[in-house]
Amino acid sequence: MNAGWRALAEELARWRDAGRTASFWWRDDDAAAADAALARLVSLAARSGMPLALAVIPARAEPALFARLPPQVAVLQHGADHENRAGANDKKSEFPANEPPQSALARLAEARARLARLAGARALAVLAPPWNRIAPALVARLAGAGFRALSRYGARRAPFAAPGLREVNAHVDLVDWRGSRRFVGEARALGALVAHLAARRAGAAQADEPTGLLTHHAVHEPAAWAFVERLFDATREAGARWLDAAELFS
Repeated sequence: MNAGWRALAEELARWRDAGRTASFWWRDDDAAAADAALARLVSLAARSGMPLALAVIPARAEPALFARLPPQVAVLQHGADHENRAGANDKKSEFPANEPPQSALARLAEARARLARLAGARALAVLAPPWNRIAPALVARLAGAGFRALSRYGARRAPFAAPGLREVNAHVDLVDWRGSRRFVGEARALGALVAHLAARRAGAAQADEPTGLLTHHAVHEPAAWAFVERLFDATREAGARWLDAAELFS
């Protein structure tokens, strides 16, 4: 066992020693095609029995995608079309501050209707915005548009992003988007996991926000897949709990 896995085991032991159960959840982004990468993701979810929140791009989603999903896979709405509408010098966002909220809400409503037709009861009223960015003015109006939750990236500030809109985020992204655009590596991924778990345990982050693993099946290489499988085994053996999205966002 290398230092990273040992640190995770020790942190999980601290949770147990305190009489607490460490909690996690799993979100995978950018689902659209019923391809080999999706098949590998779905196979892992089915084989491991782990609950998965699959963030699907409504405008790009192939109907065949939904026929492959095992029972423990819930569907989140990954924006509407995953198109960048930010200014040339701004960070990418489908929902930037320069877009009128009413325009964004209309696009979201149309996308939500399509996702409901395709995914049925699997589709949760949860928005996972592309690039994890969304204008504050739009966040304030999501509950009124029928969304019950929001999922972004990083430790949340409060359980609700706006009145009536729960927030549960991801905290550990396995892809190095700013560098190689490949697997970040075991050391970096485990370091982020342990840091968030320790912050929750110590009260520096909200204890009831489960530590979120963020995967991107379309770009993962074998090392990333192997890491996820080992993480599932290690956390289960340590008595940690992986939460179902329907329960998490209820």
